[in-house]
Amino acid sequence: MVKLNKIYTRTGDDGTTGLVDGSRSPKHAARIEAIGAVDEANSALGFAICAIDNADDLRRIQNDLFDLGADLATPKGALDGEGFEPGEMVLRIVPAQVEWLEQAIDTANESIEPLTSFILPGGSEAAARLHVARASVRRAERAMTALAQAEPVNPAALHYINRLSDLLFVLARAANDGGKGDVTWVPGANR
Repeated sequence: MVKLNKIYTRTGDDGTTGLVDGSRSPKHAARIEAIGAVDEANSALGFAICAIDNADDLRRIQNDLFDLGADLATPKGALDGEGFEPGEMVLRIVPAQVEWLEQAIDTANESIEPLTSFILPGGSEAAARLHVARASVRRAERAMTALAQAEPVNPAALHYINRLSDLLFVLARAANDGGKGDVTWVPGANR
């Protein structure tokens, strides 16, 4: 259980932030950029939830995104030996979380009209908010893959963030009356 009585610590005043293993990292480092992008995506998802009646699955995803942030804040081998295995002191994204997203995508996609065109972000308010969350997740994915070019990143975490953007795309279409309310792209419409 987390208990925070004091929100400010002053330890970040020097431009660094703490990681799970106790080490400090510059706030502009690729790892911190990825963690921050995941936090932004989680906030965008929270904004989308405000326009959705049954958001239990999205709240589950918000919790998973906190897990993802913890995973990114724990460099490989810092507390868990050589790999990316979860442990008593290490929280990691695991393949079962990715599989859950894939099942959610398949389930949501069953009742949606097939795509006949690229679609524009928008339609209903809920769909528009889900598209904003999707775009935020894609930014987090870019930050995570940039980090993965420089340092090891849990492969399951990379798979998770990739599938999440797919799920949010499908859910945005579902929120547009099963795709019937999608706003389609008209190539060259303003020439």
